[in-house]
Amino acid sequence: MRGVAFCPAHITGFFKADLESGSLESRGSLGAGFSLQDGVTTTVQLRKSDRKDFQLKITGYKPDNTLVSEFIIKKFLDFVDENYFVDVHHDISVPVGYGLGCSAAVALSLSFALNQALGTQLSRTEIGKVAHNAEIICKTGLGDVLAAFHGGFEIRTKSGAPGIGSVEKINTEYNSVIMICFAPISTPEFMRDRLSSINGLGGKMVHKLLASKDTNEFQDMSLEFAKYIKVVTPEMQQVIDDLSENGIKCGIALFGETIFVLSTAELENKVLNILKKYDGIIIKSKIDGFGARLAQ
Repeated sequence: MRGVAFCPAHITGFFKADLESGSLESRGSLGAGFSLQDGVTTTVQLRKSDRKDFQLKITGYKPDNTLVSEFIIKKFLDFVDENYFVDVHHDISVPVGYGLGCSAAVALSLSFALNQALGTQLSRTEIGKVAHNAEIICKTGLGDVLAAFHGGFEIRTKSGAPGIGSVEKINTEYNSVIMICFAPISTPEFMRDRLSSINGLGGKMVHKLLASKDTNEFQDMSLEFAKYIKVVTPEMQQVIDDLSENGIKCGIALFGETIFVLSTAELENKVLNILKKYDGIIIKSKIDGFGARLAQ
């Protein structure tokens, strides 16, 4: 028995956290961002065994830990009576810890693949709830599961898991996203130390973007938010200034030392030539409008 699923990576430009709600499924974040056509493909193979167990293989970019994957595998094995040995292969095409929502993409792609392989017959929304709860419990993210579940360019208008949280989609003229990634930021550490100071601004930005639905304003707000929470390093500021001097807007992916530019086809070469002057990982992708899904 086999399952294969894909989940897009996701960039959040600004957010407001909600960790006070009573249930895990109601916690998460408001905010805004977009999903990428790069992300995580997860393949699951099952074989009958005398006990429930698993092994993980990861290709592409490597995570610091596998807590989310382990949580979800154990959760799905609890749904079935039979004993299976589960082989899981994550193929991760974007760097981990740079604000690209990798843990959410791992969680969702794994949940969809396990549901297919084990025949657990969870609904799409129930699959999303398992992935969301794993992120909240493991303290690896807040709103990326809800966002990547739906795909596209979104405003998260109500926090929570799929089926509880809500998103509103934005149309955009931009056909590609170009990023430069300098260094990772620890999400659990940031959430522990800095969260309370930033919720006011994030909430105001959500309301402002709902009114305008302007993706250029989204980039401006993302940059303002990043500067307010003091994640912009001198190296990042140099790139931001260089882009600005060439009339190019940008935003910051949270949480990571990653700058993104929403680009038209005409602007791509100009943006790439600027970013190539700097020592970082450059990624060019497109916005994914479909969200997490089975891959076959």
